[in-house]
Amino acid sequence: MTERIGGRNIAAFLITAALGIAAVRPLVARQAPAGNPIDPWDEAEALPPADLVQLLRDAPPAPAVVYVGFKPLYRPGHIPGAPLHGPTSDPQGLEDLRHWAERIPRSTMVVIYCGCCPLDKCPNVRPAFTLLKTMGFTNLHLLRLTTSFATDWVEKGFPIEATK
Repeated sequence: MTERIGGRNIAAFLITAALGIAAVRPLVARQAPAGNPIDPWDEAEALPPADLVQLLRDAPPAPAVVYVGFKPLYRPGHIPGAPLHGPTSDPQGLEDLRHWAERIPRSTMVVIYCGCCPLDKCPNVRPAFTLLKTMGFTNLHLLRLTTSFATDWVEKGFPIEATK
């Protein structure tokens, strides 16, 4: 596990991420689905984090990874090369994702992720996945971040980059 991430140490990243989570927590709480939502993906479409790391390292061409969550959580650290197209719980974020996806061949491997909160409460991944599936993407996957991006990706030492 690396001690530094994008020029920051892990403790600084986690503090910055926690501040970002505090900023969006009211949005998440207000928009999170009640109970156990029905997932629009099947088990084969849910990609474990370690599998994505392997694909990014070894599989040309690399999948198109896209972040569909809140901007305050994107800036301190996200998957390298993943553009921000969200939050997709908001109509404007969903439209931004649609605009991005219109230019992508439907057979491209696309992996969406958020990680703002536990997957079963995330307000962003279900609208994003549903939109892309409706648009005809045939190799669409969800990055399975069961707890959060910080816990399931950063704390595992997987690569991230920060945006100013």
